[in-house]
Amino acid sequence: MKNKTTKSSEDYLETIYLIKQKKRIVRVIDVARCLSVTLPSVTGALKKLSEKGLVKHTSYGEIELTENGEKIAKETWEKHKLLFALLHDIIGISENTAYKEACLIEHFISKETEEKIKQFLKRHKNK
Repeated sequence: MKNKTTKSSEDYLETIYLIKQKKRIVRVIDVARCLSVTLPSVTGALKKLSEKGLVKHTSYGEIELTENGEKIAKETWEKHKLLFALLHDIIGISENTAYKEACLIEHFISKETEEKIKQFLKRHKNK
């Protein structure tokens, strides 16, 4: 059975992934601060992600992405960076707006659209 992830799940996974890149240890408080949500919200989300096999977390402990969780997080982050480049570097949207809107759009684009954007950006860089 394929795990369906939601926008919220992908946001949590991506956030955990990015925090891990900077701090090496990810805790509930770090995720709550990054996403501007409450500690109970993070705990509830982690429970659901854990049930889906996407994270490992013990009470008051470190949060770890599973192999599948990390795969989803990386894919989400790659889409985010791609969309940010399109919105900010090509279209000229402000950095803050481009970052926020890339975060919204990243959850809904198809693989086909992602590939076409990659091709477009590659062509644009070669000009």
